[in-house]
Amino acid sequence: MQRTYKTAPYGGRQSRRMNSEPIHFDTKIVVLLRDDLEPWQRLNVTSFLVSGLGTQVPEVIGEPYEDADGVPYLPMFRQPVLVFEGTKEVLVAAHGRALSRALPRAVFTSDLFSTGNDRDNRAAVRAVATAGLDVVGLAVYGPRNAVDKVVKGARMHP
Repeated sequence: MQRTYKTAPYGGRQSRRMNSEPIHFDTKIVVLLRDDLEPWQRLNVTSFLVSGLGTQVPEVIGEPYEDADGVPYLPMFRQPVLVFEGTKEVLVAAHGRALSRALPRAVFTSDLFSTGNDRDNRAAVRAVATAGLDVVGLAVYGPRNAVDKVVKGARMHP
């Protein structure tokens, strides 16, 4: 089993050292990006895609953070987000596999680069049939083996 994440138990203010035992997840969060995107597009697409998962799949969100002075911070994902890249063909296939497995997913199409707000983003996706979507990014959450099958043919983002 792959070691991917370590976390610290909260045992009070004086006891905040990292636990040496890795936590293994039976689920995976993956972002798949088309390999022809500009660097700024990759970052933009990734941030938009992952924002959708926490709203519909609350179990992916961990507990709120707090520093040693008691300043609170927002909770984040409880597990790593793995970022992959692939060709347009890989994205089309992954999109189809995510749909056929009914996995929670977020989609980013090339049309969204020309919109400037959520309303127009939703309208741009709604205007195109599923088979015609020009998918440039896809976020998927689910059981590890199912997500691995969805991103088959993709490679880890450099």
